[in-house]
Amino acid sequence: MNTAVRAAAASVLLFGCVRNPATGKLQLDIVSESQEVEMGKQAAQEVQQTMGTYKDPKVEAYVNNLGQSLAKQTTRPNLPWQFHVVEDASVNAFALPGGPVFVTRGILGTLNSEAELAGVMGHECGHVAARHSATQLSKAQVAQLGLGLGSILSPAVASVGQVAGAGLQVMFLKFSRDDESQADKLGLAYMANDGYDARSMLEVFRTLNRVSKLAGGGKLPQWLETHPDPENRLGAAEQRLKEIKHDFTGAKVNREDYLRTIDGIVYGEDPRQGFFKGQLFLHPELKFQVQFPEGWKTQNTPQAVAAISPKQDAIVQLQAAGQGTSPEQAAQKFFSQKGIQRGQAAQTSVHGLPAVAAYFAAQTDQGQIGGLVTFLGYNNTTWAILGYTAAAAVQQHDAEFKSVTTSFGPLTDAAAANVQPAKIQLVKLDQPMTVEQFQQKYPSNLKVEEVALINGLDAPASPMQPGQTYKRVVGGPPHDQQKQAAR
Repeated sequence: MNTAVRAAAASVLLFGCVRNPATGKLQLDIVSESQEVEMGKQAAQEVQQTMGTYKDPKVEAYVNNLGQSLAKQTTRPNLPWQFHVVEDASVNAFALPGGPVFVTRGILGTLNSEAELAGVMGHECGHVAARHSATQLSKAQVAQLGLGLGSILSPAVASVGQVAGAGLQVMFLKFSRDDESQADKLGLAYMANDGYDARSMLEVFRTLNRVSKLAGGGKLPQWLETHPDPENRLGAAEQRLKEIKHDFTGAKVNREDYLRTIDGIVYGEDPRQGFFKGQLFLHPELKFQVQFPEGWKTQNTPQAVAAISPKQDAIVQLQAAGQGTSPEQAAQKFFSQKGIQRGQAAQTSVHGLPAVAAYFAAQTDQGQIGGLVTFLGYNNTTWAILGYTAAAAVQQHDAEFKSVTTSFGPLTDAAAANVQPAKIQLVKLDQPMTVEQFQQKYPSNLKVEEVALINGLDAPASPMQPGQTYKRVVGGPPHDQQKQAAR
């Protein structure tokens, strides 16, 4: 490390430590609040574009109102707080720098009261209030400085554009166990100060543990994967509640209001946004189907459906190239991009659909890539099928790229065209019964163990009380297809 870099690093470490008002502790802080807010704003846009939001105004308003109320309890109530529901079936929640907080549709269907949701969202508000993301980014910048990769004092590195260059990766920043402990502590305080029964957070941890067990014990719920969970976390929360010395008699739980809000919410993956039957991808709303090579790992997002080869050395993806644009115009636009070279091209047709296919090459930071791109016109939209790999391996994967292209066509499965998602339906009991008896009387499109889980109960033999409202899941595609349904 040269003298100038050492001096800059020392300056940052000397003047970059401030006392965090949320935690009362000194922490490294060289990302300004305005930068933090801008990073969160940009990352939130990417989240919404990539994951999509759940289109239910009632649910969205409910989550936002709860979040805004919790945010007022923090030490940073004047941040531009945002609270959204993302179209994701996983059990998860996450916060971005400067105020955006997201919960998944999946976690809403799994929780059982407003107080439980307040616990999850309060935890995420704690991460924002304590500036955990900003601190992690500050550490990353100092690490770069120490390695001599650039000066933190340089406008080129310190600019918001450079700091936010990681884009969506901001949401995957790993917090330390101390950060998680702080967020737990702050979240419990926020929900208690907002009038909620903070003991409900204990039930959240129990529910997440049930999710893990139902998945086979080897896989944590996504919220716990992104939030490291010490074995004693539940016990630590119980201890904090004792330290609060708060009388929760009459505190808000709002089980019935919460359940009424999520009544009818989609449960599991939504097949209307596309689903797989083996390697065949069917999209009911856009009315097309396409076949991916055997053994390739597939994924569907709101922006594209894609597959990666078994050796992870080739990718093929399908996405919209634009409406009101012909295949020829889309091809011209693609090849007008700087650095993309056009190879052999031809106008053709696929199942009677007009198409333009061309080989291409491009230089990337990882080396030269090449592949086959095909633009097809279907239902007033031009679709692009892009297969690419290292330039030297194009011939090796050429047949697979072409097989995907020639498989594209109109949806032929009438049943798939009319498929509907599974949804939560409420049942108010008039007599006591076990979960197993509930499943027999009010069948769900789930195994009985999962019915217990979504109702906050341990096992099929767990009792259910008369006068209480419980959840079941009805409708949806056949169970084997539902597992493969893709966002």
